[in-house]
Formats: sequence, C-alpha cells, structure tokens
Amino acid sequence: MALFEKKSVFRKFIDSITMAVYDNPELGPEFLEQLEESLVMADVGIETSDKIIDELNKAINYHHITREREIKKELTRILEELMDKGERNLMSKDYPLIILMIGINGGGKTTTIAKLAYMYKKQGKNVMLAAADTFRAAAAEQLQLWGERVGVRVIRHAEGTDPTAVIYDAIQSAKANDVDVLICDTAGRLQNKVNLMKELEKMSKVISREYPEASRENLLVLDATTGKNAVSQAAEFSGVSDITGIVLTKMDGTARGGISITITDEFDMPIKFIGVGEKMEDLVPFNAHDFVEGIFDE
Repeated sequence: MALFEKKSVFRKFIDSITMAVYDNPELGPEFLEQLEESLVMADVGIETSDKIIDELNKAINYHHITREREIKKELTRILEELMDKGERNLMSKDYPLIILMIGINGGGKTTTIAKLAYMYKKQGKNVMLAAADTFRAAAAEQLQLWGERVGVRVIRHAEGTDPTAVIYDAIQSAKANDVDVLICDTAGRLQNKVNLMKELEKMSKVISREYPEASRENLLVLDATTGKNAVSQAAEFSGVSDITGIVLTKMDGTARGGISITITDEFDMPIKFIGVGEKMEDLVPFNAHDFVEGIFDE
C-alpha cells in the first residue's frame, strides 16, 4: 500500500522489535513485556495486545523461534488473522445501495463522502448525496460544494430542519432517477448523545420502510489520530446502529495505526477503507494482507 512506502505508521513499533531482540536474546518474559509495551504505545488496546503477545509466545515456544525475522513473520500472521474479516471487508455489490455515513464532526466524514462519491462515479454508477446533517452550520453548503466538484446531485433542506425528512426526500428522488448509490451524511453532534443516537435510529427506520429492497452499508468514520477516543466512539455508535464497516481517516499523518487492530479485534468490525491523503483518489479499499505486509515492509 502507498501508505507505507516511505514511513510506516508503526515505525517505532518495528524498531522496538529489533531493540527488544537485541536486549533479550533469549526471547523470554522481558522480551515479551517490552514488545507488549511497544504495541500499547502504537495505540493497540491492552486486551488486544495481550492476545497478540500470547499467540506470539506460543509460536516462539512451538517453533523454537530465535531470530528477529521469524518473529516478524509470526506477528504478520497473527495480525492478519485478527484483521481479516473476509467478505465483510468488502462493500456490498448489490444495487441500489444506500450508505449511511456516521461519525463525529471533524473526523473526516464529509471528505470521505466526497471520495466515495468520486469512486462510485468512476465506476460508472449514478450517485446522489443526502445532506442530512442539518444541525451543523454550513454542513449542507459544504456537502453541496463537494457534490459540485465531483459532479453529483445533492438533496438538501434548510439548516435546522428534520434530518430524517432529508433522507425521505432523497430516497424518493433516488427511486425516481434510478440512482445506484445514495450516500447520506448524518449529524456528528447534537445537544446530547441521546438525541444523536435517536436521530440515527429514526433515519435507519425510514430507510428500511421506504426502500426495503435497497442494500445497506452503515459506515463509521474514525479519525485514526485520535487513538483511544476512536475506540470510545466505536463503542458508542455500535450500541445504536448496525455498523457494517469502518473508514479510518488520516492514516497518512501522525496516526500510530494500532487503533485499526484494536477496533477489528475488540468490536469485530471490518475496516472497509483507509484515508491516506486529501486527494479524491486517497481512499484505499482495505486489504488485511496488504496492510499487515506494509507494516513490516522495510
């Protein structure tokens, strides 16, 4: 993956493997403790880190591993098994498709919507956007600008109106215009979390009622640079919405990357895409093998 060509987001973790082997040639408890600490520092959760270290310890003992290269090989296998969700890592290929975009403000949700619209349009799909974040000032205007840049229609209402009404109108328009992919923005913040979650539930019910034949994807957009806060968001949103996949944004910056491993393990959520830049093409379909190979690619 292009993400890892010059600088791995796990660079410190990879370097720590070399250092840990050098400091602990016997690969005993001290080595494993040092390695686990490095995993946690790379934003891998404690429970997930424990699982990885336990598996690695079994492999070391079973295969009598003594070399750094062999350790990296086993870690590659372990991480890939944790992150590979099979076909669940893929977007639905059934159309019409409605994608509900979920996530807090500032996480890259709007730009991700634009990138998805661009991707589907390049595939020859008829794409429409629904500006259902009617509570954030200028949210609809921002989405309208992206729609114009990409060349797709945007359904919007006045600021402060019922967001579910926007979804309803967008569905009717999508039906009338043979839209293949309807991508719906949602509010990232309301007066309190209860109101936000209730709004998401309302939207989902309207989609199911008005367009039951459409396939669905509920994508949770998470900023990879927020680390453990992203884990909290995954826990909150998964409690009220059937999240079908994760989009991890800002993986080209200061993100340490371990959050991707934690979420796929602790919540059994497949990653669908990774955002690696600001360009329209910088939304990479997730592939567990390529991702993990990229971590250890030197």
